[in-house]
Amino acid sequence: MDYPNDQAPGAPVRSGIPEHGRIPKYYAVKARIDRLIGELGEGGAIPTERDLSEEYGVARETVRQALRELLLEGKLRRRGRGTVVAGPKLEQPLSLASYTEGVRRQGRTPGRTLVGLDRFPCPDALAAETGLTRGEPVWHLERILLADDERVGLESTYVAVARVPRLDADFDPDSSFYGYLQSLGLSCGDADERIETVLATPREALLIGTPPALPMLLIHRVSRDAAGGALERVRSLYRGDRFSFTARLDG
Repeated sequence: MDYPNDQAPGAPVRSGIPEHGRIPKYYAVKARIDRLIGELGEGGAIPTERDLSEEYGVARETVRQALRELLLEGKLRRRGRGTVVAGPKLEQPLSLASYTEGVRRQGRTPGRTLVGLDRFPCPDALAAETGLTRGEPVWHLERILLADDERVGLESTYVAVARVPRLDADFDPDSSFYGYLQSLGLSCGDADERIETVLATPREALLIGTPPALPMLLIHRVSRDAAGGALERVRSLYRGDRFSFTARLDG
């Protein structure tokens, strides 16, 4: 197989071009705009659809499809009525480190906006998943995740009231929940985590400020303390165009 010497290890092999060499017209345009993105750098303004269609000699719908895919991949973003080059995606480690630590590690400022803090009896499904007792009081903490004041995700945390009885009085919703647990002498021992791709619900899209068609990365996590007792159940929804996840695998 023809493998270019300058092929980046993380790039699509043969730049995604099939061996028979026939590629959709929009993909060829997308590749050219992708190169333009590299030349412009973060914040650089992309020419209008009309200008691109004239420069590349294709229909505006062809350009529109190429731009749509680059927007979904997070390489471009809308600014007012125009389109500009987006910054690099946030890399969040798949570990028990908090969201705060992951964002700060990349020189960004983490933040959160409280959506709601509710208390209710533990339902059957949550009890079965976590090992909590059916009917015992639990908190549900829901917050919008921010990076440099940009809305990038939505997080729901379920935790037994017995673990954090003064959550509604002592906890700063803009701070790290893991930091709060540690201040109470609670720490995570291990966790089960599952990742899937989803589309946001209309409510979630409204809270995060994204179109419903934007792919999301959804992480489910059930954490336990050092003794194996249920600690928290978290549902974290991240923008697929702004996040990637990393993990170190040891043999």
